[in-house]
Amino acid sequence: MNSPRFHSPSPLSVGTCVELSENAVRHAVRVLRLKVGDSVVLFDGRGGEYACCISSTGRDTALADVLEWRDSERESPVDVTLVQALQAGEKMDLTVQKAVELGVTRIVPVATRRSVLRLEGERARKRAAHWRGVAASACEQCGRNRIPEVCDIEDLRHWLGKSATGTSVLRLMLAPGAEFTMDTLPQPGRNVRIELLIGAEGGLSPDEMEQALQAGFVGVRLGPRVLRTETAGLAALAVIQCLWGDFRGEAGHV
Repeated sequence: MNSPRFHSPSPLSVGTCVELSENAVRHAVRVLRLKVGDSVVLFDGRGGEYACCISSTGRDTALADVLEWRDSERESPVDVTLVQALQAGEKMDLTVQKAVELGVTRIVPVATRRSVLRLEGERARKRAAHWRGVAASACEQCGRNRIPEVCDIEDLRHWLGKSATGTSVLRLMLAPGAEFTMDTLPQPGRNVRIELLIGAEGGLSPDEMEQALQAGFVGVRLGPRVLRTETAGLAALAVIQCLWGDFRGEAGHV
């Protein structure tokens, strides 16, 4: 049975004793009921993971001895940024969680004209912090040792206006009725980043799509059906991994 995995907000090093985070304690002690001597795996997001052993537990605290560093990475060979329009309810949590499992490198939450969810100021900062926690938890579950970046929320127009273009970036925008499908695009080179733009519940407005096209995005479609916002991005990420990423196995790594 695999040892439970937890993210450590503090840097780790072999031979030290580390206090588990509040969330890790809640899951390790109250849910899994781990005891002194039980094995756990910790990672701090800098790469690799650490074999550890629980050395003490309390109601709200737990300590672990850091025993061994393992050079283990489970990152995708493709660098994908998901530019996701804000989604209502718990859809955004689901998208962040599953995007992390599907190997995304970073997530940029953007406010669009048709976004149902509206967040500003302190509420926006708190929600972005919450999504970072969702990303860390997803890494614990799926085995990743590097936590994808979750950026602060910003307006799509502003992001498009400042974002860089060039041959090192392949910019894709899901658009029903688009000329291209994923498999008709040329395979990106080894050092090319992919940016994937997904609209909100009502899609992108015509002027937002036009601005995205002017910023170098290429419209692509995923079959004949219109996918919901919480489905579209995840389906596109899976296609990217199948065509160019680690769903192809070692021989298909770019």
